[in-house]
Formats: sequence, C-alpha cells, structure tokens
Amino acid sequence: MLFTKMKLSALSGSRKNFLLLLSVIVAGLFLTPGDLFADGPTETIDKADTAWLLMSTAMVMFMTPGLALFYAGMARRKNVLGTMMHSYFLLSLITLQWILWGYSLSFGTDVGGIIGSTNYFGLNGVGTEALGTVPHLIFMGFQGMFAVITVALITGGVAERVKFSAILVFSVIWATVVYDPLCHWVWGGGWMSKLGVLDFAGGIVVHISCGIAALVAAIVVGKRRGWPKELMPPHNLTLTLMGMGILWFGWFGFNAGSALAADGSAAMAFINTNTAAAAGTLAWTAVEWKKNGKPTLLGAMSGTVAGLGSITPAAGFVTPMASIIIGLVGGSLCYYTVTILKMKLKYDDTLDVFGIHGIAGTWGTLATGIFASVGAKGLLEGNPHQLWVQFIAVVATIVFTAVLTYLILKLVDLTIGLRVDAEGEFEGLDLSQHGESGYIL
Repeated sequence: MLFTKMKLSALSGSRKNFLLLLSVIVAGLFLTPGDLFADGPTETIDKADTAWLLMSTAMVMFMTPGLALFYAGMARRKNVLGTMMHSYFLLSLITLQWILWGYSLSFGTDVGGIIGSTNYFGLNGVGTEALGTVPHLIFMGFQGMFAVITVALITGGVAERVKFSAILVFSVIWATVVYDPLCHWVWGGGWMSKLGVLDFAGGIVVHISCGIAALVAAIVVGKRRGWPKELMPPHNLTLTLMGMGILWFGWFGFNAGSALAADGSAAMAFINTNTAAAAGTLAWTAVEWKKNGKPTLLGAMSGTVAGLGSITPAAGFVTPMASIIIGLVGGSLCYYTVTILKMKLKYDDTLDVFGIHGIAGTWGTLATGIFASVGAKGLLEGNPHQLWVQFIAVVATIVFTAVLTYLILKLVDLTIGLRVDAEGEFEGLDLSQHGESGYIL
C-alpha cells in the first residue's frame, strides 16, 4: 500500500485524473443499481454516542460494587463480608450468564412476544457492527450491567440468613426465567413493547421485579432469628454512605445512558435523575423528622434511593418539574411502606428491597403514564390510555415475578436448601459461609 501511494504521488495531475476515471468505470461494471441507490440510510456508528455508552456501561457496572458497600453497612457486623460477597460475586456470575444465553433470550428475534430466540447465543452475530449508532457489542454490555444489578438487589431481602450456594443457584435460574423474559417484553420487542408500555430505564424490568422477588424470598426463607423483637441496627453507616455515593453517581449512566445516545434525551434523563433523587431525599427526611423528632442519615439515603427508583421509568419522558413531584411522592410512599406497612405485615425484608425499589418502581411506572410529556404523552397531556397501559404492565410484572420466584425458591430449597442452620446464623455468614471476618479486633 505504501509503495502504491508513493508511485501515485509521482504521477502528473492529468495521469491521476485518468486513473481515477478508469477506476470509476471499472467499479461501475460490477455494481448494481441497488448498490448505487440503496433504500434509506444505513446504520453508522457515531463516536459521541459510542463514547457515552461506553462510559455509561462502566458507571452502571460500578453500581454493583457500590451496592455491596451500601448493603454491607446496613447489615450486622458478623455479616458484612457475606453481604458484600453476594453483590461482588454476582457481577461475575450474571455477566457470563448474560453473554452465554441471557442476551439472546432478552434481545434475540422475538418469539411470540414472550421471549427472544437463540440467534445470539454465545454472542453469535454480536460484534462491532452498528446497532443504531453504537457497536452492537457495547449495547449488549450496557444491558448486561442492568441484569447484574437487578439480581444483586434481590439479595438484600434475604441478607444475614441465606446460604451462599443457594444465592448462586437461585440467581442463575431467576435471571434466565424471570429477568430475561421481562427484559424482552419491555425492551426486546415483546408484548409490552407492542402494547406501548413506557419504561425508560428499568422501573418494570429492574425495580418492580427485584422488589417483588425480594419480598417473596423474604417470606419463603423466613425471618431472621430474633426479628423483630431483637434490635438489629446497621453496623457501619459510613460504608453505606460510600455505597450511596457510588450508586447516585452510577445512576446517571443507568438512566441517561438508556437514551443510547449523547443527545437531548440523555440530558433530560440526566437532570431528572438528580432532581428526583434530591426530592426523594427531602421527602423522606421531612416525614421522618416530623414523625420521630430527628432526621437520620439512613433515612436520607433511603429517600435518595426512593427518588432514584421512582424516576427511572420516567427519566426521559417527563420534565424536571414533574420529576420533583415524582421524587417527593416516591420518598413519602417508600417511607410509610418501610416504617409502617412492613411492621404491620411482619415480613423481614432485611434491607427493604421491596419497600424502596418495589414501591418506587411501581409508583414511577404509573407516574410515567400520568406525567409523560417528552416524546410521549400521558394522562395530563390528554392520553389516559397510557396510564392504563402502564397499570397492565405493573400488574403483569408483579404476578409473573411473584409466581416464578416462588417456584424457583421452592426448587432450590428442595435440592440444596435455602437457609443456613441456627448455629451458622448465630455465628454470622462471614465465618459460617466464607471462613473470614470483616473486622479483626
């Protein structure tokens, strides 16, 4: 090639033109009219969109180690490493599940509106070719990080009493038979997508599903020994705050990255994410302060997650003013679920996955049908049908997730068992499950 360029540079201008004309004539002999006049624009990779999605993928990945810190600080001291291990190990396990078959079941060619086909198994046909304006591989990787953190979130419902082996078996099965179909229904061309359901970044796919799964798991596994009579306060809220900071940061990639482009939709989702998080923080803190006389850091962080979970499905569909309302209501609803409903119903959702993620995801999904005004219209824009569609999606997700989660848990319990024995729970999961301790004092 270099030799050819050197020879051409020595040619006179007229000779260059002659060779150029000759090349065009020869090429024309082998091109068909369809090659010369293709129908419509072809997909091309946009460097800005690709750079933003690469960054967003890394940010969402970082959320799972952040979740490990967030959860661990709220656990008791003897369970800090066991709680961290759930999130950290699932980052690897679900990544491989996603690459081998999860992505294909989620985004493969639609089969009856229910599941994706096997055409992408083992990433067959998934390479650097353009998918929209980004390489297919990075779209796959971005979506995979959503699968990872959804499964990791569930573990908070049964922290401090479940076998590590049971978590691993449950997680692979659950990701395959619950998460992948839900993802396909909403984002992969399945029946919810065809119905017109709006879920910008995972209110249905992530938050409702993990919240309902955590609730069912908490009930099936049973309460921690001593709960609720024995006090079980967080052992290190400093760790939780570090994790919360990572989660809040990563949520910008989670929501704004879901625009799949560096454009106005991403900008709207970015601002709405921060706005709703702030509103949720203020709402929870205000209600708690009035009710108990003192605002707590744990409450403020819980409100932040409530606001973030509430805005996730609506992030790119509403205005910042609407996101304030969504965050305020989300923070308040989650506060009452965690502090009142949980104690009345007496279910031991250890780290309040249902009370925060499940309730926030449900409210946010319905709120999308009310406040949508950017790229879609909701109830307040004269389209009540959208709220009805969102309601159908919520109910279907709850029923589907609850039933399948229950069956998976029963299967795991019958085979390897779900719960550690009394001695192992008393000793703590750090030592009984992993043979190590988070603190050597």
